Amino acid sequence: MEVPTSSQSQERMQEYWRKNITLIAVLLGIWALVSYVLGILLVRGMNTFEIGQLPAGFWFAQQGSIYVFVVLIFVYANRMDKLDKEYDVHE
Repeated sequence: MEVPTSSQSQERMQEYWRKNITLIAVLLGIWALVSYVLGILLVRGMNTFEIGQLPAGFWFAQQGSIYVFVVLIFVYANRMDKLDKEYDVHE
């Protein structure tokens, strides 16, 4: 196996951070969609149906965005574990 040079190593770390930032941007986009768009902008349309006994728009604004955020934390941790191992920066 060839030992990477300093420039190769630097390029590899830039690629690692690019993938990390892309993952963060995608996950934050999902959270913004759920919390802002579904919970605020589309609330009237969402309130035409219910989740449990609550209007869906209210549910997304009060509960759904929190649940989605918690799920996204676990998704981020899982994906970063894989990315860390791929780029050999895991602990």
